[in-house]
Amino acid sequence: MDFKALFMGFAFAAMWSSAFTSAHVIVAYAPPLTALSLRFLISGLLGCAIALALGQSFRLTRRQWTGVLVFGLCQNALYLGLNFVAMQTVQASLAAIIASTMPLLVALSGWLIFGTKVRPLGIAGLVAGVVGVSLIMGARLTGGTDVMGLLLLIVGVVALTAATLAVMGASSGGNVLAIVGLQLLVGSVLTAIPAILTEPFVVDWNAHLIIAFFYTTLVPGLAATWVWFLLVGRIGAVRASTFHFLNPFLGVLIAAGFLGERIGPLDVVGVIIIAGGILAVQLSKQTTASP
Repeated sequence: MDFKALFMGFAFAAMWSSAFTSAHVIVAYAPPLTALSLRFLISGLLGCAIALALGQSFRLTRRQWTGVLVFGLCQNALYLGLNFVAMQTVQASLAAIIASTMPLLVALSGWLIFGTKVRPLGIAGLVAGVVGVSLIMGARLTGGTDVMGLLLLIVGVVALTAATLAVMGASSGGNVLAIVGLQLLVGSVLTAIPAILTEPFVVDWNAHLIIAFFYTTLVPGLAATWVWFLLVGRIGAVRASTFHFLNPFLGVLIAAGFLGERIGPLDVVGVIIIAGGILAVQLSKQTTASP
C-alpha cells in the first residue's frame, strides 16, 4: 500500500467520522429529513456537474445502475435518514460507534448468508466486535440513552451493510463522480418524500447550522464518498475497508472535542475492542485473498 493510498484512507476515515458531529449540530436547529434531502440535492448536483466537466460518462452499465439505486436507497435514504432522525435524541459518538460496526456486519453476513470462509482471526474479530458493542450499549442504556434512537441506529447500519454488499464493484468504469452524484440525487428524492409528509419546516437559522450544513454537504457528503470510491479502485475493497478500524476512535474523539460529549471508561474499552475486531476481520480477509 503506497503513501497516496494511506493518505486517502486516513482522509476518508476522518471525513466519514466527522459526519456524525456535524449532523448532530444540524438536527438541533433544522428538521432532519428536510436538511438531509437538501444536502443530498446540493452534493448530487455538484457531483454530476464536476463529472460532466471532467467528461465522465453517464451511460452506466446495468450493474452500475443497480448500485446507484441500492446505494441511494440503503445508504442515503435509510442509513443516513435514520441516523439523522436518531441524533435528535442520541449522542453523535454513539451513532459513530454503531455505524463503525458495518465491516463486522459485512463479514458476518458473508459468513452466515453467503457461506464465505472466515479464518480464525476473522472469527476472533467478530467476537471482539460483539463484546465491544455490548459493553458500550450496556453502559449507554444504563446511562439513559433513548432506546428508540438506538434502534434507529441499528436498523440504519443494517441498511448500510446491505448497500455495501450490493454495490461491490459497481464503481468500476472510470465514471466515479457520475455514480456518486446520481446516488446522492436518488437519496434526495427518497428523503424528500417523508420530509414533505411528516416534517414542519421550522428552522433556527444561525452560524452553527450554516457551517455544519455546508461542511456536511461538501466534505462527508461528496468528498468522502468520492475518496472512498477512488481508494477502492486503487487498492481494492478488502484493503480499503481496513481503514474502517479508525472510525470508532475518530468518531468518539471528534464528538468529544467539538460537542463536549462525555466519554466513559467502558466507552474507551469498547471502542478499542471494536477497532481491534474490525482490524482483525479485515486482516483475515487480506490473508484469505492472498495467492
